[in-house]
Amino acid sequence: MTRTLHGTGLHGTARHGTARHGTGLRRRLLAGVACASLAVAFFGATPASAGQGSGRGDGDGEGTGAPVTLAEGLLGPLSLEVGRHNTVYVSQNFAGELTRVARDGTTATIASAPGDEISAVTARKGTVYYARVAQDHSAATLRSIAPDGTDAQLADIWAYENSANPDQDNSYGFVDLDPACAAQFDPAQPPFIPAAYTGVVDTHPYASLALWNGVYVADAGGNAILHVDWDGTVSTTAVLPPSDPITIDAAMIADIGFPACAAGHDYRFEPVPTDVELGPDGWLYVTSLPGGPEDASLGARGSVYRVDPDSGDVELVATGFVGATGLAVSQDDGTIYVAELFGGPDGTGQVSVLDSGSDTPSALVAVSQPAAIELRHGALYLTTDAISPDANGAPTPVGKLVRIPLTGGHAASDSLDDTTD
Repeated sequence: MTRTLHGTGLHGTARHGTARHGTGLRRRLLAGVACASLAVAFFGATPASAGQGSGRGDGDGEGTGAPVTLAEGLLGPLSLEVGRHNTVYVSQNFAGELTRVARDGTTATIASAPGDEISAVTARKGTVYYARVAQDHSAATLRSIAPDGTDAQLADIWAYENSANPDQDNSYGFVDLDPACAAQFDPAQPPFIPAAYTGVVDTHPYASLALWNGVYVADAGGNAILHVDWDGTVSTTAVLPPSDPITIDAAMIADIGFPACAAGHDYRFEPVPTDVELGPDGWLYVTSLPGGPEDASLGARGSVYRVDPDSGDVELVATGFVGATGLAVSQDDGTIYVAELFGGPDGTGQVSVLDSGSDTPSALVAVSQPAAIELRHGALYLTTDAISPDANGAPTPVGKLVRIPLTGGHAASDSLDDTTD
């Protein structure tokens, strides 16, 4: 069966009679415990544990050493940050918790929001930033935890999306459907999926990056990269373009519930930004899920984009990823490491590497369900086994935080200098 994440929720919720997550077109990663009972139907068997064997080197001799587990028993660890003194902050999205993992492996909960989702963690100069999101996406805020432990709201992301709706000019859905067929899309038959639509009001801050000028947020619901100034002002840095059209076939018609007349017509999925990092060229680098099935059933359609933070220009760097949920960028040479949740020959996950200037990724190491990734001190930090359900579809606390040393060409490279965390 085609994997789809709308049971566990990366973004999307019903509004205006349109259940975006019901389409099966937008694979949802997050939305939390209440929706996770659908996970088994879409994921099937749980993959093996993290770090299956040593890394596979690329042409310049790069590879990986043995993985080291730093923490385990995590529930939906979809975001992480490596801060000062190699302290790691991990979001347990399904539990609504933000966890600090010290160098000695001890853990502590530093933020808790029972019933909500915690995501999009980043840090700078001792202050930790994270997003708090309602399960139905009716609220989303960016918050900060000061070095003294004070937790405060920095910005209201939902209010900005509600007023600005940055992707409202993007067109999604069928691009060539005749009116007679479009008229067969019945709003009385849930889940109703419009034949074509423009971006609606929806927000799901999934990843963030704190820099000297504020916090950039990858909004997987709004399909945009936002900027939050230190005074809480939110603005749009860039809107990602719709995914390239996919021809809908009879199997997808049966799975989704489209009218039969839609077979053979092209459909544009929504882009889903999942991470944002700074490159050595001063541009922002963004991973994106392509909407629709995020496994390889429609091809390896995940992408990496680069965004000019000044102009908002968006350029495609590379495609060919399966479930691109995070990236790390070397400040030494621009090498990009991408966590592919469903990557690898068997679809259970891998980290791929994209050399600077290249548009062709290569596999680096097999990792079970990697979700978030950071690069620090010549090692990759990863969350793994991120969305494993039990036999009843409920999320399970089997996620891990692992450290995988790099060997060879890029062993000394970092994603950001220590002074920025």
